[in-house]
Amino acid sequence: MPGFGDPAARIVVVGLAPAANGANRTGRVFTGDRSGDWLYAALHRAGLASQPTSVGRDDGLRLRGAYVTAVNRCPPPANKPTPAERDNCLPYLVRELALLGQARVLVALGAYAWRGTLLALERSGVELPRPRPAFGHGAEAEAGDRTLLGCYHPSQQNTFTGRLTEEMIDAVLSRARELAGLASV
Repeated sequence: MPGFGDPAARIVVVGLAPAANGANRTGRVFTGDRSGDWLYAALHRAGLASQPTSVGRDDGLRLRGAYVTAVNRCPPPANKPTPAERDNCLPYLVRELALLGQARVLVALGAYAWRGTLLALERSGVELPRPRPAFGHGAEAEAGDRTLLGCYHPSQQNTFTGRLTEEMIDAVLSRARELAGLASV
């Protein structure tokens, strides 16, 4: 599953993998499932999406200044990707990040995306701080000329329990806009 969004994006949102009943069914990352409902509504509130919903490839959604992708490119069994699956897909993320040369902020949705994004940056020659920065909601790490921001993943497990609220994801996207030099909405 390829990424989706503005090729001139200043903000790149990185998730775990396409959902079997979401992106795999609809043909667009974070589309057709509850995680996508949360993510695109938040991107819309942040002024980065043309509409708050994403139901299919032909629904008219456009991203402005943002791009959405994932570490893994196919749905992993039981939503638990192995290191081998990650490593097999990582060259796609490395290439995508290279093509998104204007991106200044990378928002990692969850610890898996955080680690995968750091690996992709390292494999593209970016020197990372040591010790390697740890994931946390709202965590920030400098990675070359980019900043990596942590955000809990908008999975049902996190949103239904209140571990991730709209205010929390909105705060991360607001910080991403600030770091990316995008005018506030």
